[in-house]
Amino acid sequence: MTPSRTQSVALPQRGAESVLAANRVIRNTYMLLSMTLLFAALTAAISVALKLPHPGLIITLVGYFGLLFATSRLKNSAWGILSVFALTGFMGYTLGPIVSHYLGLPNGGQTVMMAMAGTAAIFLGLSGYALTTKKDFSFMGGFLMVGILLAFLAGLAAIFLAIPALSLTVSAAFVLLMSGLILYETSNIIHGGETNYVMATVTLFVSIFNLFTSLLHLFGFMNSNE
Repeated sequence: MTPSRTQSVALPQRGAESVLAANRVIRNTYMLLSMTLLFAALTAAISVALKLPHPGLIITLVGYFGLLFATSRLKNSAWGILSVFALTGFMGYTLGPIVSHYLGLPNGGQTVMMAMAGTAAIFLGLSGYALTTKKDFSFMGGFLMVGILLAFLAGLAAIFLAIPALSLTVSAAFVLLMSGLILYETSNIIHGGETNYVMATVTLFVSIFNLFTSLLHLFGFMNSNE
């Protein structure tokens, strides 16, 4: 009788420990995410104020994937935190010239504010839904991976072939894909699929970044046709 009694007590303890671990990852993720968003906003603002030029597609891709790789390798050390700030700061710098471009257009300020408000509403709404319902969205993983890869390649094609319609389609697709990625990653943290808050922060930051730039493109197009 003693082994069975021990087993019945151990199982709830393991369940409680997993819940506490998930809550710890959630807390650390959102703290780090808040700090990186503020840091990226600062570097973007400096980039806008100094009217810095965009580094170009090649440097942007090399910088992004290089820093992403470094963050992945350093995720379990204190250097991983510094790498996250380097990555998000670099992305903020690349965002500055894009924001400057839209601010220079008619209704540019309104376009930027709409994109910011839309990004905040989508992120907070989807994160809140995933945290409240605790639904498991792990089934979306494969679809999101393939969809993001295809959308990324289509985006490159739109740039090199200069096809505006394709570019708008890619932006619309990224809005849907990044929304799905927010649900997926938040669910992943809740259910213990993601236990490293550094990588969870990077995933959510990239989702927010791409969501904002995609909405900026779509709203910019709509405002230019008004």
